[in-house]
Amino acid sequence: MENEIIKEAIITAKEAAKKAPKIEGVPTGIEGLDDLFYIAVIENGKPVKKPLGGMPKYSVCNITGVNDTGKSLMAEQFAIYQAQNHKVCFITVETPANFVVSSMKMRAKAMNIDESVIDENIIFIDATSSYKLREEVPTLLNTLAYAIKEYDIKFTVIDSITGLFENKEMMARSIVRRVYNFLKKWYQTSILISQKRSGHDLFSSEAAGGYAVGHIVDGTIVLTKELIDSAYKARMYKKPIGEVVRLFRIDGCRMCGHDSRVHFFEITETGIVKIGKTLIQGGENDS
Repeated sequence: MENEIIKEAIITAKEAAKKAPKIEGVPTGIEGLDDLFYIAVIENGKPVKKPLGGMPKYSVCNITGVNDTGKSLMAEQFAIYQAQNHKVCFITVETPANFVVSSMKMRAKAMNIDESVIDENIIFIDATSSYKLREEVPTLLNTLAYAIKEYDIKFTVIDSITGLFENKEMMARSIVRRVYNFLKKWYQTSILISQKRSGHDLFSSEAAGGYAVGHIVDGTIVLTKELIDSAYKARMYKKPIGEVVRLFRIDGCRMCGHDSRVHFFEITETGIVKIGKTLIQGGENDS
């Protein structure tokens, strides 16, 4: 229809504010991460930065990086932590659910969390086993909507969102937008994993499919790793030649303020991710 007017899309700020959720933090279960998000509060007539205590509730956060940077470990850690008190949907696009649950149970032990919470509170949608779920976004979202209603799910993880637009990257932005809008409509606090190509800039949020994910989601965490293979890098990172350094940065967050500096992070021998100190020391906010 030509010149159609969608009047129901017009809404005043006052009306929108009635539906606006309170900005509050959701603890992630990842050591060192929660205090890197913050809000401004007024104290004695002046704005003061206050840690949010986690990622923003109802946010859709993208974790991106090249292979073997710890993306899936962070996602599993987050899901296990939330499963202590809530139902979590974990959509597997890369690895079959039975292998993921095995990994999660080992990780739960390392986190000192009873692995029974995984059996009771994590619901898998195994897109690896279904061509339709991977290739037909409406089918995937209808299945997720059913799971959310059936199990009262509060958190959703997709590992990985890039697996939904394999070989059709021209459609990446459209696919990510549909998934994002769905998660916001259902008030899901979500983590999307996206793959970076090794040719992308070290700390860019660009994933396979271009900037489709980073431009649409509420926030992006970028993970990278560096092999110390020169005297210059050894001096820069204060590590011996031959070591691998892992680095973390929050590239952006629309829903609240965030620490934008580069931090070291580690993956422990038991597969637990911990965010550490900043790369450059000396500021009053060093963690």
